[in-house]
Amino acid sequence: MSRRRTASRLARILAMLPWVIANPGSTVGDVSRRFGYTSEKDLASDLDMVFVCGLPGYGPGDLMVAYIDDDQVVVDTADYFEGAPRLTPAETLSTLASALAVVASGQATPALESAVDKLAGTLAPETALEVDLAGEPELVGSLRHAAADKRVVNLTYTSLAKGGTTVRDVEPWSVFASLGNWYLVGYCRLAQAERIFRVDRIRELSLTDETFVPPAATPEPAVRYTPSDDDVRCVIELSEEARWVLDYYPVDVVEDGDGRLVIEFSAADPSVAARLLLRLGARARLVDGDEVRHALSDLGQRVLARYT
Repeated sequence: MSRRRTASRLARILAMLPWVIANPGSTVGDVSRRFGYTSEKDLASDLDMVFVCGLPGYGPGDLMVAYIDDDQVVVDTADYFEGAPRLTPAETLSTLASALAVVASGQATPALESAVDKLAGTLAPETALEVDLAGEPELVGSLRHAAADKRVVNLTYTSLAKGGTTVRDVEPWSVFASLGNWYLVGYCRLAQAERIFRVDRIRELSLTDETFVPPAATPEPAVRYTPSDDDVRCVIELSEEARWVLDYYPVDVVEDGDGRLVIEFSAADPSVAARLLLRLGARARLVDGDEVRHALSDLGQRVLARYT
């Protein structure tokens, strides 16, 4: 299970338990509708996760009871969950500031705007708290309209990784901001695959009259790397201490079992894989990939030269 799914599942469990305790006799349907469970099996799995959890000394009277009895959801011996988790003042202010930033971007839903107004009125009724974002780049509005109208756009784009400039037709799915930059995600007809473009690297933009049909389910807008046919690829064997690489890099698992973890790593530049290998040291071994091997040797010599 990915870290994001794990965090989402834990958050739902922590919200669900206090509500069930406060509403004895709740049915499977009641809990499912309120907390978004799509099947009784998923709800039962979450209850099994917290069953016999508790605080020290771990005796029968200290551990939680959580199960489904006929159609009723039962949670008992969990007094510490009677009240929902409470944010600290710093956490509350941070949450409010983040929500205000979304409102300032113009992408907030009416429900979020209403929640922000209520939270601001409760948290700081006599204090002005304002969060503003820098103005959108000139092309963002055009790209957002193109995505909404499902119109193909023609881009002149300069790649950061390769430094080259290409002209390509793109089917825009969405425009989003992350870490101070704006991005376009969509289907690139030149690459014949999903691609993410930084808006400030689009040199020219023109909207065509051609429309497209988007996929039924588009990926969640997020900055991520999508391997291409031109990428440098290498095969790396990782130790268990380096398993975290699977969560942070675009890799394909070649072998995972009997104490052996082998991945295929893709990057636009061999120095990306070389820097990772240098960082991992004895926790990783390059199995195959001549370009990366040469880049790793060169990088190692340059690092060594600094200390001699």
